[in-house]
Amino acid sequence: MEIVPQAVAKTADKESVLWQLPWGHHALLLEKIKDLEVRCWYLGQTLVQGWSRNTLALQIKGQAHDRHGQLINNFAERLSSPQSDLVQQSLKDPYIFDFLTLEASFHERELEVYLVAHIEKFLLELGQGFAFVGRQYHLTVGDKDFYLDLLFYHLKLRCYLVIELKRGDFKPEYAGKLNFYCNVVDDSLRHASDAPTIGLMLCQDKDNVLAEYALRGIDKPIGIASYELTRSLPTTLQSALPSIESIEAELNSYATAETHPET
Repeated sequence: MEIVPQAVAKTADKESVLWQLPWGHHALLLEKIKDLEVRCWYLGQTLVQGWSRNTLALQIKGQAHDRHGQLINNFAERLSSPQSDLVQQSLKDPYIFDFLTLEASFHERELEVYLVAHIEKFLLELGQGFAFVGRQYHLTVGDKDFYLDLLFYHLKLRCYLVIELKRGDFKPEYAGKLNFYCNVVDDSLRHASDAPTIGLMLCQDKDNVLAEYALRGIDKPIGIASYELTRSLPTTLQSALPSIESIEAELNSYATAETHPET
């Protein structure tokens, strides 16, 4: 019996997305995604983002379809269409930084350093089109110095994107500070052909109602999302694992036994 990939897409048009991806991608989608609409979403995103088969597998594992366009934002009020829709779909909530493992008491600067150290994986999680400009990017306003946590330029949206990282819960005053940064970037870096600068606030957790209120009256396009890290081993589990010293002692005992075997 002939096997027809009808579950990937219902089309006879060879110019459709069905025929633009290798069969390995289709096989993965058929295996991992049962819902046709969701499968078509991943198929379309693979074409747009240029995902390899391994990257597609990671995106499916991270449930990317449930996260895109889910962040709290004011894009519809502050950006014209279709730019507002494009920005909405380019950002997500939450962001999964499962390539990082930090202690619960980590500092925000540590998070910045580790994200930049793993910039390839960070850019993969952000999505296609993000170009890294700098960390702790310096701006001068009057006689005062300010430093942006992370600054990107989006090649498709044609705009700067300021990312502020916060440890803990979102606080309303964060929106005002990010609005200020976007204003400064617009005045000092933005070219005439660029779209308005976008702000993205990333916190470990947020109250959606609080975030929505915080964006009222903000005149710059800002999104508020959360992020997730790989959690460190709990203390109870750490105590059950052998220490480096005990492992070294065990290895030394084996080496000694082999060098001086019993006669």
